[in-house]
Amino acid sequence: MNTFGYIRVSSVDQNEGRQLIAMRALSIPKKQIYIDKQSGKDFDRSKYKKLMRKIRPGDLLYITSIDRLGLNYIEIQNQCRVITKEICADICVIDMPLLDTRREKNLLGTFIADLVLQVLSFVAENERENIRKRQAEGIAAAKARGKHIGRPIKNVPDNFDKLVHQWEHKLLSLSKVREECGNISEATFYRRLAEYQIKKDAKK
Repeated sequence: MNTFGYIRVSSVDQNEGRQLIAMRALSIPKKQIYIDKQSGKDFDRSKYKKLMRKIRPGDLLYITSIDRLGLNYIEIQNQCRVITKEICADICVIDMPLLDTRREKNLLGTFIADLVLQVLSFVAENERENIRKRQAEGIAAAKARGKHIGRPIKNVPDNFDKLVHQWEHKLLSLSKVREECGNISEATFYRRLAEYQIKKDAKK
C-alpha cells in the first residue's frame, strides 16, 4: 500500500505551508505529495491528473480538507466515487476524521461517509459561490465610487497630439513615440490613438 498526499492552493502566491506540515506529520514521502497551484473549480489540474495515474487499489490518499480537493459539489462526489469505488483506494480528510473511508467498511460506515461527503462538498461549493458573489459586489461598489478595476490606466503625455503628428509624418518611429509616452505597449498606443481621433473628430 502507498500513501499519497494532495495539496491545492488557489494561486501561485498562496502558501501551501499548513497543508505540507500536515502531510509531513503523517510521514508521507515527499515524492508522493502532489501540489497544484490553481483554482479548484474543476479537476483539470496537472498534478492531480498525475496523482490519479499513480494511485492503485488499497492505496490511501490524504487531503487536509474537502475544499482542497475541489469546489464543485458534483465533481467532488464524482472524483471520490472514482477513487473509492473504481480504483478501490481510500480517502482520509485530515480536518474531518469522520470522512475516512478506512473506517467501518460496512453499510452503515459507507452511508455515514457518503453523507458527510455530500454535506462537506455542498459547503465547499456554497462557499465558492459566496466568494464569487462578494467579489462581484465589491467590484460593483468600487465602480460606483469611481474606482478603476484592473490594471492601472496609463495616461499619455500632454503633447500626445504632437507626437501623433510627428509619427504620422514619419518624423518619429512608433517605438520612439511609445517611449515618449512612458513605454506604453503597442496595443495601448493604438487604443489611446483611437480615443484621440474620436475626441479630435468631436471638436470639428
